[in-house]
Amino acid sequence: MFAVEVRDHIMIAHSLPRPVFGPAQGMHGATFVVDAAFFTRELDEDGLAIDIGLATTALSEALKPLNYQNLDELEQFKGKVTTTEFLAKHIFDVLAEGVAKGELGSGGKRICRLRVLLHESHAARGWYEADL
Repeated sequence: MFAVEVRDHIMIAHSLPRPVFGPAQGMHGATFVVDAAFFTRELDEDGLAIDIGLATTALSEALKPLNYQNLDELEQFKGKVTTTEFLAKHIFDVLAEGVAKGELGSGGKRICRLRVLLHESHAARGWYEADL
């Protein structure tokens, strides 16, 4: 399996209003480093899994609506607990939709799996990964 992985980041505010989250129940900020891996079984005739520039753009566009936002105020997240894992799945879904729409060029047809990993800190991360 081949993969191209690209990185970006987002800065968000949110609360996690459940007792299990202790002090994170209140409003707080987070900066996530976000890695997205695009997996293919084969390379193209140029030796590429996918175009790294298109992958970088796709991740940037997927993150743009979240960056500098209070997730508690976004309609799409009303009633949701926006944990790291939840956000990884949300970003995965946005990227998967872009793959389906052809936004990753001709190489996007080869993408068979995605992984979205959010680094909460140097010591903790969460992700969502699945076949397309």
